[in-house]
Amino acid sequence: MTAASDIRQRARELVEQLPGNSLSQAVAFMETLHPNRGAALEQPLLDQIQQTRSPEDQARLAYLRQQKEAETISDTEYEELLAFVERVEQQDAERAEALIQLVELRNVI
Repeated sequence: MTAASDIRQRARELVEQLPGNSLSQAVAFMETLHPNRGAALEQPLLDQIQQTRSPEDQARLAYLRQQKEAETISDTEYEELLAFVERVEQQDAERAEALIQLVELRNVI
């Protein structure tokens, strides 16, 4: 047997001897060692964290805020601004949740 085969065999033997409550922890630990696991789980979180508003949305939001500050905003524009703000806050909350999940995945804290 090769050194790698010996190590795998020893790992199997040790896993076989683990009590049930430790087995899930051992498997979770081994999964963190898998090189592709983290990337596959992290990418959707990173995509959500890095998601930004389109330039058109940013420009429209800036316009609506400017209209509100100048006190020249119409009722329709004000309703649009409120909907925009609600959507932005929801997206920010989703990004924050994705960031928390990423921190937990990477065991940063």
